[in-house]
This record gives sequence, structure tokens and C-alpha cells, in this order.
Amino acid sequence: MGLSITQGGAVLGVDATIITVEVHTSTAQPCYFFVGLPDAAVKEGQHRIESALKNNGLHMPRCKIVVNMAPANMRKEGSAYDLTVALGILSASGQVYGKRSISDYLIMGELALDGSLRPVKGALPIAIEARKRGFKGFILPVQNAQEAAIVNDLEVYGATNINEVVNYFTDMGELPLVEVDTRAEFAKQLSEYPFDFSDVKGQINIKRALEIAAAGGHNVLLIGPPGAGKTMLAKRLPSILPPLSIQEALETTKIHSVAGKLHLDTSLIANRPFRSPHHTISDVALVGGGVHPQPGEISLSHNGVLFLDELPEFKRAVLEVMRQPMEERRVTISRARFTVEYPASFMLVASMNPCPCGYYNHPDKECVCAPGIVQKYLNKISGPLLDRIDLHVEVTPVDFAQLTSTEQSENSGNIRERVVEARDLQAKRFHQNKYIHCNAQMPANMVRERCVIDKAGQKILQQAMERLGLSARAYDRILKVARTIADLDHKAAIEVDHLAEAIHYRSLDRDNWAA
Repeated sequence: MGLSITQGGAVLGVDATIITVEVHTSTAQPCYFFVGLPDAAVKEGQHRIESALKNNGLHMPRCKIVVNMAPANMRKEGSAYDLTVALGILSASGQVYGKRSISDYLIMGELALDGSLRPVKGALPIAIEARKRGFKGFILPVQNAQEAAIVNDLEVYGATNINEVVNYFTDMGELPLVEVDTRAEFAKQLSEYPFDFSDVKGQINIKRALEIAAAGGHNVLLIGPPGAGKTMLAKRLPSILPPLSIQEALETTKIHSVAGKLHLDTSLIANRPFRSPHHTISDVALVGGGVHPQPGEISLSHNGVLFLDELPEFKRAVLEVMRQPMEERRVTISRARFTVEYPASFMLVASMNPCPCGYYNHPDKECVCAPGIVQKYLNKISGPLLDRIDLHVEVTPVDFAQLTSTEQSENSGNIRERVVEARDLQAKRFHQNKYIHCNAQMPANMVRERCVIDKAGQKILQQAMERLGLSARAYDRILKVARTIADLDHKAAIEVDHLAEAIHYRSLDRDNWAA
């Protein structure tokens, strides 16, 4: 009978904290006590542990067992502590002894009744915390080992069942050390995109608009009839965005690890995410939260693209909750006992039909919507949300000649080179401000400073505001987009041509658009 200490980890937000599991066995009436705010899944682990031990020739002590999980004021959730507790019980009852000390290792894993290990969530942030705390190693299910092994200077061991772990600590066997060359793994996946702009026939103006959006980090709204190619074009946007840096890849992988969305045996997400939730999604699923807070779609698209197809079909309340995260690039979820924060720096790409029937402004087909219906349909999208979208692009159907053309379209690699060059110029421009990385993130006061236009530019902008009936909110947006177009042209100053093109991308701000 005795006391043992094992170590596990818990995820709070996208970071981890160490959970110390203390197990005390004593010669008293057989009973089992779990203390330290465990939830039902943790308590149920008692039965999984007992079956796993018996089915692997190990002994579940028949005595009083007290399991304390510290810090005791923090709620412990999930089944990932099964292996941690099981090793604590075996150590306290004298069944595990050897040269290695269990308390020097961080141990996590869910047990099946036959003793095999099932994967857990949040392996990457827990591994990062384990390295920070100076643990000798991290033992976890083999399915999570590649994910945890991208953390340098930490020994990661992947196990398939509890017997392997017991043998390791009783000096009767070794666990395989999992090693990943993070930079090589990152470089291998860097240019693997399932879609490419070379597949798109025609649509030169739309490709240009998406190139500008990618170069400046601008949100974009695609408006057009069914079958015009809005979704096809949006899916190809990640292929022209600048490649992820190692730091961005780690941030993205952490979020997907915490949400349990990382594919098994995947070590690192090297490509920008593309998330496309259905329009029936709830506000909690979009921004994150729930009884046990989890990242939402806007956090899963961090450093990537959030695509909302058929924008007016989303519930208005769902769309409105995006407004603050779009400005602050993070979402804060508060509960009575704690507050968690998830990063949410994403590019919003939305698509919509121009009217319920889909054929308003169609070159060939006639719109059959009643008077006023088009404006009513557009009013489903609130002004404040529309205000955060820089480019409104009208998508028209591709004609037969373009569709059957054998001419090769420009590929994503060439477009991305121009985008990267423009982003490099912006990185130099904003190097003194660590919170601003691209033109779209400029606040109003910085727009006046960085987007200076000459008298000719002021004149054309004034004419556009008056003749096209552009709203006042379009002014800053036009200047930001014009700045990005100038960057793509490698011009230090915003010229009249840049402004004219930027004005073209404000379709929904025209007073007579849906008249």
C-alpha cells in the first residue's frame, strides 16, 4: 500500500496545463474515490481501468483507492486520463517498479476494455507544455505520437496498449521513440493543394479580384447566378495565399488538435485551412463555445479561409456574431469559472445569388422575382457585416467558347508569386506594428496615413461617390483595396488606375444596384 504521483495534461483554450494525479492505496474496506472535480467521463474510467488491467494479467487492488487530480479547483474532463490513473494505481500498489520514475514522464491515453489505447485530443499543446516543464518524455497513444513529436527537445513515445507502458517502467521492454523532422515535414506538404486556378476556364476578372483579395488579406463577396463558378473559384483561393510560416503552421495545428479535427498520424498542418460550414450552422458552432468550450469554425479557419456559401441563407444572428471576431481576430468565450480565448484571424469569402430566383442581372435569363424582392433578399445581410467585406464581385456565367477553349489558364503558382511579393511590401510597411500584417487590417487613422492620393485621385473618387451613389463606408474600403492593387503593381503611390479598379469592386454600395 502506498502513494504514487503521475502526470497528465488538460487543455484550456489552445494552451495546456499540467494535471498531477495522486493515487493513494490503503488497507481499508475496498472502495474507490475520485476527487479534484472530475466529470462523469473521468469517473467512468474506473471501470475501463479495471477491465483493462484484468485483461492484461495485471491486478486491480482490492482496497481503498483515492485518486486526487490537482489542481483540485479546475474541472477535469474526458477519458484521456485513463492511462495516467491506471499507471498511478499500479505504482501505488507496487506492481510497477524499475529504474525509471513514472513522475518524470507525462502520460495520457484512453483505455479500451482490452487494454489498447485510443487517441486523445490536444496532444500538441500538451506536448509543448511538457517540454516547457522539463519532463523527460511524453507517453501517449501511437495515433497521436506524430502530432506530439513535432515538438523539439522532448522525447515522445507511442504506445498501442497498457502492457507496453508497464513493461517500459518495469525495465522489461522499450517503447518506440517517435521522431519527426518538423521542417522536412513542413516543406513536404507546403505546396500540396487539391485545387488549382489552371482548372478554371475564363473568369479572368474574378481571378484578378481573388488575387487582390489574397494579396491584401481582404474579405470578398461573390455575387452571381447558380452555376457561375462561385464555389469553384472560392475553393481555389488557398492555393494562391502566401505559404504558412512554421509558427503559423504550429498555431493552426494546435487549434485542430484541441478540437479533435486533426487526422490520425498527421504531424503538422502545412497548408492554409479552408472551412465551409453549411448554412444551418448555429452561432455556437461558428464562433465556438458550448458546455465544454471548443473552437468554432472561425477558429478552425485561423490563418486560412472561411467560406460561407449562400450567405443570405445563414441565420442573421449567426452572421452577426462574426462581427467582433472579424475586427479583433480572436474570440473570447466567458464562463462563470473561467475564460478561454481562441485565435480567429481568417479571410472571409462569401457567395450569394443576387435574388431568390438567382437570375437578377443575368445576361441571358430573366429574373422572375416580384418588385422589391431583390432588395429584401439583400437586406438579409446586415450593413455592419457588409461593411467588413472589402470586395463585392459580380460573377457572370462562362460562355461556351471559353468553356471549350483548349488554352491553358494561369496556374496558382504564378499567381501566388505575385501575391507573396505584394505581402512582402506590406510586411516592410507595417514592420513597426506587430498587430497589422496586411492592408485589410489597417485601422481608419492608418488608412489616411498610408493611402494618400493626389488631386486626380481625389477627383475620380469624388465623381464615383456622387455618380454611382457609393456609401460613405465604401471610402476607406476603396483606399485599402487601391493600396493593395498598387502593391501588386510595385508602385509606391496610389494612382488613378488603381482607384478606378478598386471602385469597380463595390457593387453593393451602388444606390441603384438592386433598383
